[in-house]
Amino acid sequence: MNTVVTSRQEILQASRSLIRARGWDAIGIRTVANACGVSIGSIYNYFSNKAELVAATVESVWAEIFQPPAQDPPFADTLACIAWLYERMAYGAEHYPGFFNLHSASFAGMSKTEGKRLMQQTWRHIPRELCRMLRADPKVRPGALDGALSAEQYAEVLFSMMFCAMLREDYDPSAALELTRRTLY
Repeated sequence: MNTVVTSRQEILQASRSLIRARGWDAIGIRTVANACGVSIGSIYNYFSNKAELVAATVESVWAEIFQPPAQDPPFADTLACIAWLYERMAYGAEHYPGFFNLHSASFAGMSKTEGKRLMQQTWRHIPRELCRMLRADPKVRPGALDGALSAEQYAEVLFSMMFCAMLREDYDPSAALELTRRTLY
């Protein structure tokens, strides 16, 4: 048995593969060690317990699902960004069935403050990037995001729509796209 894992990423990749093959119940120190072909102690070099391993795996699943496109800039406009986000949600649902609902339910079981903090920690980059996209989008009509509706507020509206879509398992971006066309363009 190999006793040296080359990286934390290798462990997380094995964990994601286990989830895709056998579901979330497959994640454990022993099963991940077996999947990596290493000793249990090697896993403990990176993660102090199963909860830490699961938390890091959840984070790595989110990173895989929402890995930004390599092109620069990544999106031509806000509509392209919205379509991509919904496409990635569909990808996540296909490759990690039940992940969105499982993840949301785990937040619901916590205190409201703790659940909100963890959600913001996990997803804070999405509304932030939407806001950045809105500000950079040359198609947004002048004044659309001034006054009563700011870029931050509209990014939160879009994020809320995404969150609801995840819970409903409805990855059709039509409503978000139409709302954006009518509101901003």
